[in-house]
Amino acid sequence: MSYISDVDIERRLGTAAFVQLTDDAGTGTADLDVVAEAREGAIGEVNSYLARRFRVPIDVGLHAELASVLMTVTLDVAAHRLHSRRPPIPPEVAAQYASAVSWLAKVAAGDVKLPAESVLAGADASGVTAKVSGNSAVLSHDELAGL
Repeated sequence: MSYISDVDIERRLGTAAFVQLTDDAGTGTADLDVVAEAREGAIGEVNSYLARRFRVPIDVGLHAELASVLMTVTLDVAAHRLHSRRPPIPPEVAAQYASAVSWLAKVAAGDVKLPAESVLAGADASGVTAKVSGNSAVLSHDELAGL
């Protein structure tokens, strides 16, 4: 389940701004491909922070108490992405984006806890791992010492 929809973005921006920020062809209608790109980019950006601590995407169907929080933050990011296509970015949009990113960074660092009634699944990976492969050693350390 996605954190936001195209309809959510249109409601946040208002119909006139929704069209103005996405209509590159001048047709007078929103370009839904542009909207989808902004939506998916915003979800990806939010997940990039959440993935530090949780398995993403978070299923807001299982964690309904998170739905409005993640929707608001993701809409802040999506609005900023769309406004950045038509500078200047309004100060309130820039401030909302900065606040969203700050909050996400705090979640990623573990300084802010998500409001979940049940335990969220942890991230699958905890860091980089290495694997050594190849043939076994031809000469031992003792054999090499004499060379």
